[in-house]
Amino acid sequence: MNRVYLTKEGYEKLRSELEKLEKEERPVVIDAISRAREFGDLSENAEYAAAKERQMHLEKRIAEIHEKLTRSEIIDEAQIPKDKAYLGATVTLKDENKGCEVTYTLVSTDEADFSENKISTESPVGKAMLGKKVGDKVEATVPAGTLNYEILSIDR
Repeated sequence: MNRVYLTKEGYEKLRSELEKLEKEERPVVIDAISRAREFGDLSENAEYAAAKERQMHLEKRIAEIHEKLTRSEIIDEAQIPKDKAYLGATVTLKDENKGCEVTYTLVSTDEADFSENKISTESPVGKAMLGKKVGDKVEATVPAGTLNYEILSIDR
């Protein structure tokens, strides 16, 4: 069984989502199924079919989160060097092609969210940064070409 490495923030986010799904969403779906049953013949009841499909997706997501949390290990940032880019680090880079700066937080695949500038250590840019220090050059090959960065800062 593969471990899922999460930051404390990522673990809490998953745990919170699970709690919401189980305590808020599940009762709503169960109520919708119950109401739809009252419409009669289930074989031709679109409301019932839709509610059952919603329940299937909800239960699948609950099972996925349970499984991740069971396999998860919260990373101990005290054990990770603060001067190198590893899981949990927030890294500011200078894009050498465009001249602009960009900041990413390195997270596990399960926590990655590009809209929040959280990139996976399995992504091309994330892999290229791993173990690097301030001042190091980073080269990452992505579908659009090669990205060249210089690490400006690393924070935890």
